[in-house]
Amino acid sequence: MPLDPRARELLDQMAAANIPPISSLSVPEARAARRARALADTTLEPVLRVEDRTIPGPVGELGVRVYTPTEGGQLPILVYFHGGGWVVGDLETHDSVCRGLANAGDCLVVSVDYRLAPEHTFPAAVEDAFAATVWTSAHGAEIGGDGGRLAVGGDSAGGNLAAAVALMARDRGGPSLAHQLLIYPVTDLDFDTPSYHANADGYLLTRDDMIWFWDHYVPNEAMRSDPYAAPLRARDLRGLPPAYVITAEYDPLRDEGHAYADSLRAAGVPVVADCYAGMIHGFVANATVLEAGTRAIQKSGQLLRAAFANLRAP
Repeated sequence: MPLDPRARELLDQMAAANIPPISSLSVPEARAARRARALADTTLEPVLRVEDRTIPGPVGELGVRVYTPTEGGQLPILVYFHGGGWVVGDLETHDSVCRGLANAGDCLVVSVDYRLAPEHTFPAAVEDAFAATVWTSAHGAEIGGDGGRLAVGGDSAGGNLAAAVALMARDRGGPSLAHQLLIYPVTDLDFDTPSYHANADGYLLTRDDMIWFWDHYVPNEAMRSDPYAAPLRARDLRGLPPAYVITAEYDPLRDEGHAYADSLRAAGVPVVADCYAGMIHGFVANATVLEAGTRAIQKSGQLLRAAFANLRAP
């Protein structure tokens, strides 16, 4: 279908503000620009409590932010990894998404401030993400949650990390995961798919941006076929948790998201997959202005609640 009018309006506003593509910026400039856009959004969904804390990581402490939507018992937990091409983004840039998911899923959300490239290249981010998931499973009660009812999720590069953590948890003997929420995830390193060519420019995320991100995150080309970097290249996807895979019609990453959903199904993994028509990459993070983003968060919450309901609370 045609590009959604609100998405077009958002893109036009960004063009009028002369916001340059990420691939044309230095790393510090790209990080500052992404944070400035996030801080400009003052429409924050209320939750009961937000707490910043530190947890042990592979090489030192990791920052996390815990979102508690309601009082009452030990809630299930979603461990969330922000997008930003493994280079930009932080706890602030995805604050609104985490608030929405906590309320929609009636669960704690633990947002992880993993190490970024190029200072910390692959596999630093995914090892941080896995360590945070292991810690949350073991220490959920300390933050008012139930570590036995655990899911992972993320958007874009964060969706990549969530998929990789699901693989790691299977390969390393746990923790057990009830669900994986993959929002327009990076699953492969193929810049020649039809969606990469059709949506190479003009729809927020560009083909050049993705090349820039990959060059920073996995500069060693020999490592780019590692399934923890490119989950679609995993030889065996059996035994992974059920997945909700969200894609956007006008997104370079659309085809690899579809391919990953298809590969999961072929491996016997329960999958719900939705391609949001007329939408661009990043529409969920822009839910305050794009109604489809709100719908995606609400459905994500519905599927999280259903996944957690299949597990018995203590």
